[in-house]
Amino acid sequence: MAPFKNLFTTSINISRIPSFPLPRSRTHCLAIALLLVSLFFFSSASLTNQLPSFLTASSLASSILFAANYISPFSSITSSSTCLVSDSTDNCKLSSVTAMERTRMNSRKEEETDDVIAGLSSCDIFNGNWVLDDSDPVYQPGSCPFLDDAFNCFNNGRPDLDYLRYRWKPHGCHIPRFDGRQMLRMLRGKRMVFVGDSLNRNMWQSLDYNCSIDFVKSPFLVQEWRSPDRRGDRRERLRLDMIQTPSFNYHDADIIIFNTGHWWTHQKTYKGKNYFQEGRRVYNRLEVNEAYKKALRTWAKWVDSNINRSHTRVFFGGYSASHFRKGKWDSGGHCHEERQPITNDTQLKPYPMMMKILESVISEMKTPVFYLNITRMTGYRKDGHPSVYRKPDVHQRTPGIIQDCSHWCLPGVPDSWNELFYAAYLLSHHDLSSNH
Repeated sequence: MAPFKNLFTTSINISRIPSFPLPRSRTHCLAIALLLVSLFFFSSASLTNQLPSFLTASSLASSILFAANYISPFSSITSSSTCLVSDSTDNCKLSSVTAMERTRMNSRKEEETDDVIAGLSSCDIFNGNWVLDDSDPVYQPGSCPFLDDAFNCFNNGRPDLDYLRYRWKPHGCHIPRFDGRQMLRMLRGKRMVFVGDSLNRNMWQSLDYNCSIDFVKSPFLVQEWRSPDRRGDRRERLRLDMIQTPSFNYHDADIIIFNTGHWWTHQKTYKGKNYFQEGRRVYNRLEVNEAYKKALRTWAKWVDSNINRSHTRVFFGGYSASHFRKGKWDSGGHCHEERQPITNDTQLKPYPMMMKILESVISEMKTPVFYLNITRMTGYRKDGHPSVYRKPDVHQRTPGIIQDCSHWCLPGVPDSWNELFYAAYLLSHHDLSSNH
């Protein structure tokens, strides 16, 4: 089993090798030279019936896979049965036929991607509706071992799967189905970080596809801390003028997806009494929308001062709708009886003031920020929350318990967020490639 693990590790490491900063013709020449060197070492080893000590199975795999990655885009390779690499029992591992087939497949894939990008460039992908779609979900319920129990509704005993039968369809265009392999190719050698609250964690876990992607918990984006009041007691405060100090630096990541919203609706935040602070000033009373605006301006200033706009692409996830009926999360609100999305637009809640504030702040920034406006699309999906299926314990499923009508089941609605992110990233990735 160890050789397979080494081979897998090698392939992952190869995937992180950055592209050569050379013209295409020179890159091809360099790739061919490296391939010939690899073949020379392999053939030398075959003559002596042993591999050199430095040419282990993993390093040989590296050479072959590296060559394969660079042969695939060559349009000048002709179809033949010539074997380029063989194993010790004369089984062909890489042939020019394989390379030619891969070229044709890649060419078709590129044409399809170009068609999709052309359609997306003139479309508002966040304006649409949910349609029935009986194709398989991106991954099967209960199959992902990385999900938090709180999101794993299937394993927690939810009996219906109707919430998986809907797909987001924008008006006037088609978004591509999420392609994990294509996404990995685009993320090769890159670093992606989610920064925000547990709704961003919902999205982060949906995107977990054999790839290391970081999550930084920062529900307000600005700094939570404790400071003494007049009596010397330490009280919780929210510093509106300080970005939250992360446990590790992420400002140089290739992609950062921020969000904040739900924690601003909690009682102590919403009341705003002796909670918000700027410098040494603690506000006796501050409206939550004003505090939110101050916090976002602190975030925006940090982004403009610390993000390299030519390297990092910044996204911001919009407010994800909640669907508590007959109460709030801590006062009997529930959603466990919901089995279908809202179909009448008049039943949707008004667009949140916080998102209008966000749009205003983003418009004033130097750094381009792509706004993932998921508010409307989530507003329809009152059927997609964990409700009483937030824990695996059957005794926790009685209607009288605290229900989760804010987060989402996985698989489920956040998978569509990532389809939209995938579409947005296809566009930005295409634009960046076109400019180089």
